Amino acid sequence: MPSKPAPMKKSPAKKAAEKAPEPAPAPAEAPPVDAAPAEAAPAAEGEAAAPVAETPAAEGGAPADAIATEEGADPTIPTEAAPAEVAVVVELPEAPTPLSPAVPTSAPLNVSVEDVNETNLTIKWKEPQTIGDSGLDGYTIEYCKDGTTDWVVAQKELTVANSLCIHNLTTGDLLHVRVVAVNPAGRSEPGTLAQPVPIHEIGERPKVRMPRALRACCVRKVGEQINMVIPFLGKPKPVVSWLKDGKPLDTKRVNIRNSDKDSIIFIRTAERDDSGVYEMSVKVDSFEDRSAIVLQIVERPGNPTSVKLVDAWGFNAALEWTPPQDNGNTEITGYTIQKSDRKTGEWFSVLEHYHRLTATVSDLIMGNSYIFRVFAENQVGISEMSVVTKGVATIHKTAIAYTPPEYLERDYSEAPKFTTPLSNRSATVGYTTKLLCSVRGSPRPQIEWLKNQMIIGNDPKYRKFTNEGICCLEIRKPGNFDGGIYTCRAINPQGEALVSCKLEVKQIIQAESGK
Repeated sequence: MPSKPAPMKKSPAKKAAEKAPEPAPAPAEAPPVDAAPAEAAPAAEGEAAAPVAETPAAEGGAPADAIATEEGADPTIPTEAAPAEVAVVVELPEAPTPLSPAVPTSAPLNVSVEDVNETNLTIKWKEPQTIGDSGLDGYTIEYCKDGTTDWVVAQKELTVANSLCIHNLTTGDLLHVRVVAVNPAGRSEPGTLAQPVPIHEIGERPKVRMPRALRACCVRKVGEQINMVIPFLGKPKPVVSWLKDGKPLDTKRVNIRNSDKDSIIFIRTAERDDSGVYEMSVKVDSFEDRSAIVLQIVERPGNPTSVKLVDAWGFNAALEWTPPQDNGNTEITGYTIQKSDRKTGEWFSVLEHYHRLTATVSDLIMGNSYIFRVFAENQVGISEMSVVTKGVATIHKTAIAYTPPEYLERDYSEAPKFTTPLSNRSATVGYTTKLLCSVRGSPRPQIEWLKNQMIIGNDPKYRKFTNEGICCLEIRKPGNFDGGIYTCRAINPQGEALVSCKLEVKQIIQAESGK
């Protein structure tokens, strides 16, 4: 019997698309696969299934083409090779980061006593420095009597506040107290009180009453005597202690005298090394109050490090200098610049309280040579020493052609003019009288006096005075015939002026006796 023709074969790529299972997710950086694996399609009913050769991509090798043949078919009949397809690359999700294990917090900080009385004790503290990602659930407070190890929890539940009052305590007990921070990881290291607390009533809490004058920085000069009194409160008598810059005081340098109400700090002769922060502490049982005094001992500064003559031109000289190495333990407030003429050698201040490090000195004298020196200043005073320039500033002479300006000469000539006229007067027989007037004129006018139009000569009865334009005629002991018209005449080359007045001389009439 003639054999049946072989059925049509599907390409391996199509078969792979129909029957191939979904590929498993590949790693993110896996190389792409050239072709997907394919399965042979089932043969038609009554026909034998022909095995189909796959084209797998062998590990480390290239894919090979295969020809599908049916069992018993002529192998000489060729079949079409399947084209290769690129598989889809799927990135795998990153693995989750493992959570860090929970750890307890650090110990609470600054555990201290806030209040105490006969039956209650109030404790305060600060949160731990390190809390962590686990957070903080709260605090538990525990206490025990001195000499025992039986710790008692002060509250039933955790507290989230930073203070707690412990009630129903026994008067006279000496208690140790500790605070523990709690989170999901457990208990932290305890924060404890430095000293046990006696349970009793405090008469008066300690308090430092720092005077207002000592609250700011106290500035004193080297060699001064320091005597500061700081009062305080507290019952029973507080324990007073002093520290300087966090260390105990040197009793050889600083004397401390304590009484029931105040503490005195005494330094006989202040030195620079006595500067610092003096901290006073008053303590009653577990209660303590502190206050600090900042003491600054100052003195005059050293001289500037160097000074330089930068330039000299015209009538000017430019200087620059550097600050002193020793500022006297206080701020430099300025500089004083002085100059000296080489001819005289005397020093004169040209700038005082000057704040810059460069200066220009002006108005120097032509033909002279100058040297300069600089002093440093602070709030105590100027430095004892100065620094002098090595260079000399010479002001050279220059030829100057000076032509004085021409001025028109003013003519001050003026004819005489009386500014104050003579006034009529009445005189009494036997009593000397004066006639006065004032006159102006340029050149100075000559003065003549006339009586009844007659020139008064050198009659000793009359005295004539002229001073700064004031003209005076004195009539000595006038008689009945000395009355009349008196005239003052002023004459100069520009003209003349006259002024007159009337003088009346009266006789004293005495009453007859018996009438």
